Amino acid sequence: MSVRIHPSILSADFVNFERDFATIGNSDSIHVDVMDGHFVPNITFGLPMVQRMQQIAARPLDVHLMIENVDTLAERYADTGVASVTFHVEASSEPVALARRIRATGAKAAIAVKPGTSLDSVLENLSEYDMVLVMTVEPGFGGQALIESTLEKVAKARAAIDNSGLEILLEVDGGIDSSNIARVAAHGADTFVAGSAVFKAHDRNAEIEILRNLALQSA
Repeated sequence: MSVRIHPSILSADFVNFERDFATIGNSDSIHVDVMDGHFVPNITFGLPMVQRMQQIAARPLDVHLMIENVDTLAERYADTGVASVTFHVEASSEPVALARRIRATGAKAAIAVKPGTSLDSVLENLSEYDMVLVMTVEPGFGGQALIESTLEKVAKARAAIDNSGLEILLEVDGGIDSSNIARVAAHGADTFVAGSAVFKAHDRNAEIEILRNLALQSA
C-alpha cells in the first residue's frame, strides 16, 4: 500500500503561504482547510485565497470544505483546478449528486465524516467517491489530540473499500504525528493529514519522510 502525506496549512503562516509551500516539497498534496465559522467554529479563508494558492502551489491541492452551503459552493472550488475537493456528509443534502458534479469538473471528489457521524451512508455509495476522509478530531482547530475511538471507523472504512475492489483513498485528519501514525496506518489509512507535526518541525521535508516511513512500516 502506498502512503500519502498531506500537510495541513491550518498550521502554516497565513501571511507567508508561498514561503511555507516551498518548505513541503516532499508532500504528496497540500491540505487546504476552508472554514466558514458556521459549520465549524473557526474562519480561515474562501474561494479567492484558494484560487491564488492554486496559482502558486507546486504540489496538488486537497481542498477540505468545512462550510454550510457546500452544495452550492463546492463546484466553484473544483473549477479552480485543484486536485480534489472534500465535503462533509453532514453539510450536504445530496452527497452523491454533489460528488458527481465535482467529478464532472475534473477534480477528485472526497467525502468526510466527523467523529460522531456514522459511515453507513458513505459506505453504501463508495463508487461515487475517490476518497473517504475520517476525521480523527472534531473539525475546526489544529493542534488537537487524536480521538482513539475513531480508529474503529478507519478500520471499518478500510474493510469496505477492500471488499469493494475500488481504488479509493482512505484519509485521516486530526492529531496525526510520529507517535501515532504507525498505529493509524495499521488500521488501514493510506493518506494522512498532518499539520502541527510538519509545520513545527525544523526540517519539514525531513519530517514528512519520517511520517511516511513510519506509516509504511505498519501499512
